[in-house]
Amino acid sequence: MRKTESYTMNEQTPDSPNSVEGARRRRSDSAPKNGNTADQKAADKVRTAVSRPQTSGPGGERALAARGARSSSGKPGTGNGYASVAPSVSPLPRAAKEIASHTPRSLKGNSRILHQMEQLARLDGRDRAALTVHVDSLIRRMPEINASDIDLGGTASNGHVWYRIDGEKMPDGTAGRYEPDEASVLILNLLDAQGRKKLIEWRACDFSYSVAREGHDRPLRFRASAYLDMEYLALNMRAITEKLRSVDDLSFHPSVQRGLMFRYVRDGLTLITGVTGSGKSTTMDAIIDANNKDINGHIVIIGSPIEYMHDSKKCIVRHREVGRDVVSFKDGIVQALRQDPDIVVIGEMRDPATISAALEITDSGHKVFSTLHTSSAVESIDRIIAEYPAEEQNRVRNRLADVLRCIVSQKLCPRVGGGRILAKEVLWMTSSARAAIKNNHTNEVYQMVWEGWAQGQITLEQDLFKLYCQGLITHETALNYSNNKRRFGQLIK
Repeated sequence: MRKTESYTMNEQTPDSPNSVEGARRRRSDSAPKNGNTADQKAADKVRTAVSRPQTSGPGGERALAARGARSSSGKPGTGNGYASVAPSVSPLPRAAKEIASHTPRSLKGNSRILHQMEQLARLDGRDRAALTVHVDSLIRRMPEINASDIDLGGTASNGHVWYRIDGEKMPDGTAGRYEPDEASVLILNLLDAQGRKKLIEWRACDFSYSVAREGHDRPLRFRASAYLDMEYLALNMRAITEKLRSVDDLSFHPSVQRGLMFRYVRDGLTLITGVTGSGKSTTMDAIIDANNKDINGHIVIIGSPIEYMHDSKKCIVRHREVGRDVVSFKDGIVQALRQDPDIVVIGEMRDPATISAALEITDSGHKVFSTLHTSSAVESIDRIIAEYPAEEQNRVRNRLADVLRCIVSQKLCPRVGGGRILAKEVLWMTSSARAAIKNNHTNEVYQMVWEGWAQGQITLEQDLFKLYCQGLITHETALNYSNNKRRFGQLIK
């Protein structure tokens, strides 16, 4: 499934041997004395690891054989630049081939999709089931090869199925080839009536998808998006992790970890931010689960789609999927006010209406968690304020400063030896940070985080430096993933 392993950070205190200063001293003591640096050796190991088949887990599950040098013929096979695994995909059903071959070339865009929808509707249940089985066989390979994403269809895929493994997306040369219309038929078959309607109206459709697995209580679950690529349908599915991480694995400073728990802090807005694929959902689910096991309460999760399904433990946990259980994030938040929640989880604050509703429910005394697609604490604050017209920004700035408790901005970096490792920036709101936001001096917040060890704060650059000094990432990775390369350079000197 989605690889977010090795959330291995240690307590961040000024005196700790695992602090930035402690890491700096160890790095100085163990610096290489010749040109053959540890970074170069580590990079060689990573390249070697991804250029041969690997196993993982107690069952020795197969990983994709890595890309070699592309042969002059360009055909799939060893050393051809394609990922490859033993064939395990069912044959493409005849119905997909027939519908594709009988789609008039004169039809474009929505007309083409509507025609294929009509042809699909004429198929009997057995043919529709065969189409589903074929797609499911592609999906079931993902846990075997540790893939986080699968892509199919559209003109850009060149007829291949693509998998993302350890952050790298590559075509699978053994999974068969698909004409664009064949892939379109397979994708359309996955959508229900509401999804097909949304696809026609918006040229894209987000949905959730599940695949049962023999011998497992929980199915494989995916967050999926169907969309148009040069008038043909394309699909991405991202695996939703089936294994919860412990919040202890995230290695927050004790004061920050206490602040994330309802037992100790019963209100305020906490944001988990990062680009797509940075592990936001994994971090959020770990925090939800920790509260679910700690207090007797009520958690309402509003998602688009719902990803991990939390069992009710000490808390009753409600899952409300946008489009299925509630019309919009805003409606879900407003309705939650009448549902007696202790904690409200908002999948994403993506527009002013959702942000305003989130600030309102937080201001009413609830503990709220949400996400943003931003890469730093300062950017997160600026993004929220910038969503509003200039005449409203002062009001929003003051309101945000009052309710904001914590921002965790994270990235998943390539780890020495393979896999990925979490690096994060943590802002814990203080009176100084609150005043800086209200006075429109958000540029001062970064320095407050830099100096905020006592409150458990850490900048992304400080955390990357620590991981580098521990030998977990290379210097090149640390520099590339830094938001502020000048500040990172200061740490290296």
